Amino acid sequence: MKITFYGHSSILIETRGKRILFDPFITPNDKAKDVDVDSLNVDYVFISHGHEDHIADAEYIAKSQDATIVSNFEIVTWYQQKGIQNLWPMNLGGTKEFDFGTIKYVNAVHSSVLPDGTYGGNPGGFILKNEEGCVYFAGDTALTMDMELIGRYMTLDLAILPIGDNFTMGVGDAIICSDMINCNKVIGVHFDTFPPITVDQNKAIEEFKAADKELILLGIGENIEL
Repeated sequence: MKITFYGHSSILIETRGKRILFDPFITPNDKAKDVDVDSLNVDYVFISHGHEDHIADAEYIAKSQDATIVSNFEIVTWYQQKGIQNLWPMNLGGTKEFDFGTIKYVNAVHSSVLPDGTYGGNPGGFILKNEEGCVYFAGDTALTMDMELIGRYMTLDLAILPIGDNFTMGVGDAIICSDMINCNKVIGVHFDTFPPITVDQNKAIEEFKAADKELILLGIGENIEL
């Protein structure tokens, strides 16, 4: 399983020959200006919630690359009205077997509205599991006791957590989250894109290290393998 960071919260997971892109916000992000969206060859687009900084490239990728959008019922319905045919709706607590593995749609504590003001349903996160690994993509979320349920029933190899604070968890809460989900290997996302979510990267890494955890902050286009 290969995980590549494309800025903000945009993560591409390659597994079982499929390419799964989470929360695509690439072309409007100046930090990701060197990323060629047309070269990503995406099979699935997973959307955690409806904010512009998580869906900006979803419609284009779905139409140009024949990718399937997976999200909550409200967001999927919104894209259906835009003429997109390849869609799969989910809702909190649901599990679905795809050709790349199992997805469980889990709670996130945030807000969600689509760019035109349409109600975006409840925000969520995703747990992807197959024989290559088990990864939790938290989406935009506050720290919540629901995370303990993940730690109780899942064995995670990696967690992808927001660390930018202000709009989501910050570094301290992400460390607590990693305790609750029993996962000490974390990729940080949702930081440094805008001034309100700027973090001291070296300090963040050291804080995780002091808690006997690993925080991985990838550069845009960088990847790791499980």
